[in-house]
Amino acid sequence: MSENKASINWYPGHMAKAKKEIRESLKLVDVIIELIDARIPYSSKNPDIDELAAGKPRVLLINKADLADDAVTAEFKAYYEGKGYFVLITNARNGNLKPVMNVVREACKEKIERDKARGMINRPIRAMILGIPNVGKSTFINSYAKKACTKTGDKPGVTTGKQWIRLSKELELLDTPGILWPKFEDERVGANIALIGSINENILDSHELALKLLGYLVKNYPGAVKGRYGVEEKEDSLELLYDICKKKACLKKGGDPDVDRMSFTVTDDFRGGKFGKISIEKISDINR
Repeated sequence: MSENKASINWYPGHMAKAKKEIRESLKLVDVIIELIDARIPYSSKNPDIDELAAGKPRVLLINKADLADDAVTAEFKAYYEGKGYFVLITNARNGNLKPVMNVVREACKEKIERDKARGMINRPIRAMILGIPNVGKSTFINSYAKKACTKTGDKPGVTTGKQWIRLSKELELLDTPGILWPKFEDERVGANIALIGSINENILDSHELALKLLGYLVKNYPGAVKGRYGVEEKEDSLELLYDICKKKACLKKGGDPDVDRMSFTVTDDFRGGKFGKISIEKISDINR
């Protein structure tokens, strides 16, 4: 969202361990299913997965599409299909995930034909599901299987170990913890994944995130901020945040605007879809 670039270097130890386990387990699976967040289809795609999954068929699920701008999501679907992925736009929470199996079958067509030639009929496809924290992997699994197979939560790191889950007679799934990569070379990527809740809020300043988000909304989705908070929109994001504090009586003792508390509210409202269907990056953002 910002044009500035900065190297954000951090990497929790459990993610390094998870990456090693994923690498060791790849030989067990036929296909990789990767989830990305439709609001940030570029920033939420872990570049390490491309290296880890080399040689495996790739299914890419653009998830949480109910929260994102439909036109932007469609553009990213076409972009990734052009890169050779089997792509499906999904909303894991609504339970309508039957098309996923069709896409998996298409991705594994050669494997299915080889099994038939060897006399192995109806052998389950074994898939590994990957993605950064908080893109909806656990919700996807539970919704698809119609039961609580995995723990879910709104904080990164809820899924802590790998586990096999039989979703149907046709599909067995190896769940994995959400993994990020060691360094964000582009400051925009770090800000974007912080906004969707994929990294600890202490990594990046919540006040700065809220200001960037408000600036982006005013520029790209005029009316969204006014519709949510009832304030007149303005280009100065700090002034706008002050106005929101006053409008919502979010004040400190003495009457000063409580910008820190309102900053958390603004980012939470975005995560909950309270501004409408919003995408905070576009195809043009990846041509940099």
